[in-house]
Amino acid sequence: MDIASLKQVVSAQEWQLRVDLAACYRLVAMYGWSDLVFTHITARVPGPDHHFLINPYGLMFDEITASSLVKVDQKCNKIIDSPFPVNPAGFVIHSAVHEAREDITCVLHTHTRAGVAVSAQKGGILPISQQSTFILASLAYHDYEGVAFREEEKPRLQAHLGSANFLVLRNHGLLTVGKTIADAFLSMYTFENACRIQIDAQAGGELIAVNPLIVQGVAQALKVQTGGMGGAFVWPSLLRRLEKADPSYSN
Repeated sequence: MDIASLKQVVSAQEWQLRVDLAACYRLVAMYGWSDLVFTHITARVPGPDHHFLINPYGLMFDEITASSLVKVDQKCNKIIDSPFPVNPAGFVIHSAVHEAREDITCVLHTHTRAGVAVSAQKGGILPISQQSTFILASLAYHDYEGVAFREEEKPRLQAHLGSANFLVLRNHGLLTVGKTIADAFLSMYTFENACRIQIDAQAGGELIAVNPLIVQGVAQALKVQTGGMGGAFVWPSLLRRLEKADPSYSN
């Protein structure tokens, strides 16, 4: 599919954001977290206008490029013309989070098998793995209210998320936020693995819980050891992997 390049149309800062966001979409596809075209990853464009980038509805995640991403405002109006629509449900969830969290750049939402399975469990994320301790250090829950296209749901979603970086959308899926796209991706990597481990462990024998004191100390330990989830340390290697597989994401 031929899509005109926006590299000379947008600022250098926005172009880099577009390249990283397109890379994130490709990586989500590569790791098997996509749900055809029905989930979204968004990034706030720097500046006072509160614009953000979202996927063109109708393209698979492994087709998305930097130039095909759609720039919209908080009312879902396109800022740069695009032949692609924007999914209203995706817009409601992501605009709600961006509106409430000025401290973050990226919102990543998935409907993976393990994530939805755990979201349907009354106990939610259980403290049974090292991965789960990272999640529990900054975790929130939002109850299911049906397909998220109603504006009236936004205040409740915002209140439930609060300052957390991980959100379980009950009976729906997982959501992470990050100061960078790299951080949001690595957070989802950990979130998804915690859910997979939990489902696998529950199929076996009696579970052993992590000491609550360890869970309480993880948030501070994470900041000291990696400066957050450590996306900046992993991201360059992920981009190298993408470059080897298919560098067209950066077009």
